Amino acid sequence: MAGRWRVLALLFAVRTTMAFQFQAVAALGPLIQRDYGASLADIGLLIGLYLAPGIALATPGGAIGKRFGDKAVVTAGLALMVAGGLMMATSTSWSMQLAGRLIAGTGGVLLNVLMSKMVTDWFAGKEIATAMAIFINSWPTGIALALLVLPSIGAAYGTGAAHLTAAILSSVGLAALAALYRAPGSASSGPQMSGRPKGGALAALLVAGLIWGLFNAAIAMIFGFGPIMLAERGWSLAAASSATSLVLWLVAVSVPLGGIIADRTGRNDTVLLAGCLGFAVVLAFAARTDAVIPAFIALGLVSGIAAGPIMSLPVRVLPPETRAVGMGIFFTLFYAFVMLAPWIAGHLANAVGTARITFDFGALMLVTCCALTIAFSRMAAKV
Repeated sequence: MAGRWRVLALLFAVRTTMAFQFQAVAALGPLIQRDYGASLADIGLLIGLYLAPGIALATPGGAIGKRFGDKAVVTAGLALMVAGGLMMATSTSWSMQLAGRLIAGTGGVLLNVLMSKMVTDWFAGKEIATAMAIFINSWPTGIALALLVLPSIGAAYGTGAAHLTAAILSSVGLAALAALYRAPGSASSGPQMSGRPKGGALAALLVAGLIWGLFNAAIAMIFGFGPIMLAERGWSLAAASSATSLVLWLVAVSVPLGGIIADRTGRNDTVLLAGCLGFAVVLAFAARTDAVIPAFIALGLVSGIAAGPIMSLPVRVLPPETRAVGMGIFFTLFYAFVMLAPWIAGHLANAVGTARITFDFGALMLVTCCALTIAFSRMAAKV
């Protein structure tokens, strides 16, 4: 795998399988409610549970990658994703669904933290915002694929068959990574000494992690509760999932566009602020309009603009020797927010009586991102 763009294509494809598996619960939400008697809060918990291990494992996951090597740890993570998916596919008890989700999510944590570090190793000092934008685009791509494919599989063959599909895709990703990935000449995928960010770099990194966590929690409101919100209006599961997937397909355009603009103009923070503010406005509007398709198209075109610029923030304060552990710290905050947000949003929806409130919750988080971006810029300038 010579060439950083070919490596990026491989990492993109492997991470897509993680997003596909993550989205399985939201894509099958009404079927899970029917089969297990689950409430909206239960669905929110199951969605967030996939990411819950990140709160405890993201930071040590970076250190583990330093100790045992990026490739070995990511391969182990994919194996856990397969195991957890198979558990959910073959069990009919709610407790085993929870356990399988936790196991798969543990693997996803290891994959997510260390693959982000792999991309940084290949692109640091080059087209980092563009590369990160393309890499994280694997998330909406996998989610959109899940929304298109899994409802039909679940309706025809049951939720077990849908979870089995996700596990099979993870196994394909495992085989591809094991066979094809090589570290760049300037980095090693084998064991290394661990370094930790300190002082002002650590403080700035924590703020960057807050921004990334809140931003992704806002996006989670769309694909986590968008289908349920439309189902409340009388849409069928297939139609609601297809409309929501439209957002994610268009994000596949807006995410790299934001990264390219940031790299070519050198105005990373300006692109970030504009993207978050525009996303907040359209998200609040989409919850209130009857013109659902135009509103969701607008969401897709604006919601990904800030993603690449946000993911490039850690590089501004992390030298190579602290990058693995630093990215673990960065993702710890990300996981905390994306795990808790669906659970909180589910309770808000239950209290208010409509899933529409989840979109307003997302808009509030995006406004908070703007204030934190200004703080990060000042802190990074001092590092």
